[in-house]
Amino acid sequence: MNKDKIKEIVENLIDTFLYAGEVSLKLRKKGLTKKIKSDNTPVSNGDLEVNKIITEKISSLTSDIPIISEETSDNKSIMNLKDFWLIDPIDGTYDYINDLDEFTINAGLIINQEPVAGLICAPAKQRMFYSYGKNLSFELMNGKSIKLECKKNFNKNEITFVSYSNKIKPEIEKIHKKLNVKKFVRMKSSLKFCVIAAGEYEGYVAEPRACEWDIAAGHAILKHAGGEVTDFDGNKILYGKKNFKNPSLILKSKNIL
Repeated sequence: MNKDKIKEIVENLIDTFLYAGEVSLKLRKKGLTKKIKSDNTPVSNGDLEVNKIITEKISSLTSDIPIISEETSDNKSIMNLKDFWLIDPIDGTYDYINDLDEFTINAGLIINQEPVAGLICAPAKQRMFYSYGKNLSFELMNGKSIKLECKKNFNKNEITFVSYSNKIKPEIEKIHKKLNVKKFVRMKSSLKFCVIAAGEYEGYVAEPRACEWDIAAGHAILKHAGGEVTDFDGNKILYGKKNFKNPSLILKSKNIL
């Protein structure tokens, strides 16, 4: 798939993501129906409705590319996937169902096991991010696409990371020290990739946890903004692994590469 086609697909999805975000907020305002899945994580009717909106639009644009979504079993048994979509209709369901604002809507396009495009909408924060190639990562602000470059007013003596938890595990603390991280801010959803891509924070470190649909869209957005996503050993992250499980992760902004 060439770059122009990828750009066309992404640009055709932006309005769908914004609409899905509006739907997610309207459903939450009405009152969500919730249940616990077999993996002991919550799901709501909002997750399922957003999933329907996103997958139907993506299918209409790329009918030949399989879709892997957190909320369905479709295509998850296919072996040796190379080209496919990874969707998390609501990343941060706990925040979503508890009237918090960090939840996101996500889709990442994987070609030859690497992310080539990503879209992330954070409806409650009124933020929309997308990317479709090197140096082509953007935030939509007031109807205008603002290029993301991971660089703002950077002070190497005040490096701030985001963290999933307020309790930093020893292995992560060791990496923080190596990278001269001075403080961290808690953030749970894929929004962390976007704020690093936007130059608001410098990085994130996580032990193996969660699944590929949680990170694919954000990986594309950060990589295309000049940042880096690797495992603890510096290896690139490839997609389509067994059970779609993530390895360890280190996200870095352009500032600290």
